[in-house]
Amino acid sequence: METRRPTTPAAEEILGGYFPVLDHGFVALVDYMGNDDSVERAARVSYGYGTRKRSQTRGLVRYLRRHRHTTPSEMVEFKFHCCMPMFVARQWIRHRTASVNEYSGRYSLMPLLFYKPELEHFALQSAANNQGREDAPAPSALYEDAISRWEGIRRAAADGYTWMISEDVAREIARIDLPLSTYTQWYWKIDLHNLLHFLSLRADPHAQLEIRAYADVMAGMVKRVAPLSYEAWVDYDLTGQPFSRVELSALAELVEASETALAVRPGASLSDDALAGMGLSKREIREMKAKLRAPGHPDFELDLATMRTAEDVGREMSEAVPGAFD
Repeated sequence: METRRPTTPAAEEILGGYFPVLDHGFVALVDYMGNDDSVERAARVSYGYGTRKRSQTRGLVRYLRRHRHTTPSEMVEFKFHCCMPMFVARQWIRHRTASVNEYSGRYSLMPLLFYKPELEHFALQSAANNQGREDAPAPSALYEDAISRWEGIRRAAADGYTWMISEDVAREIARIDLPLSTYTQWYWKIDLHNLLHFLSLRADPHAQLEIRAYADVMAGMVKRVAPLSYEAWVDYDLTGQPFSRVELSALAELVEASETALAVRPGASLSDDALAGMGLSKREIREMKAKLRAPGHPDFELDLATMRTAEDVGREMSEAVPGAFD
């Protein structure tokens, strides 16, 4: 039967397809409700949306995003099926604006799949950021030693879990020593406004690499469901920059704005000392300079060649359950 719901052909193309993330994870768009037209209809509360030109829809969507009118975006919803290491899930769940149903280790057997970072992503603690890693990978000998230790821990945990399950120990008890590298799954339903807020934080280059990998795939899915909202989000939120009062005052010292033109003030310059004199700390000065560099333009295009079926993914998960080959 032909649907009367608003749909997007690019979204229909990936609906129910599973995109791999990390070594054993995935993100699938299970369902969605609405698109860019839904945002416009909610904003205008109009039944005559079909007479609108796409350029008018784009202009309104960008206006709403630019001026932080977010309620219309709450009328579009996404439902995802995601599989991620538990330490990523613990970061993810801090975004308390979604409906979540996680795989239950009390009810079902846990697939014994564990995340192992590649050498290029294995790094020492950052000297400048207490919650991050250095950009350059750690020495390969250290990586091999870490892998050996990880495998020993995981082997022991998996053996203990498998043994307890075979002895009919309650699943809710048998699971308690599985490491944070173990993969879990959930269904995650969220509206477009809150999803874009999640992506602004987790697709940011400063986010942890592992959760950023999931955010990148989900951003590509937003691009297919609501491309105009996606474009406005990239322009105003992801790559746009907010400026403080002091930063704007500093920029006003350099640039004179009139109704007809912007002009650099003759002889104007702002040294670090001048910025410090305005009240900016050394870190704020560094961050202000970073804001003024031309931003990149992320693409987030999905690679359809990597898309898998639910049956293929389900088979892999089933094979990783203890006793699958008994």
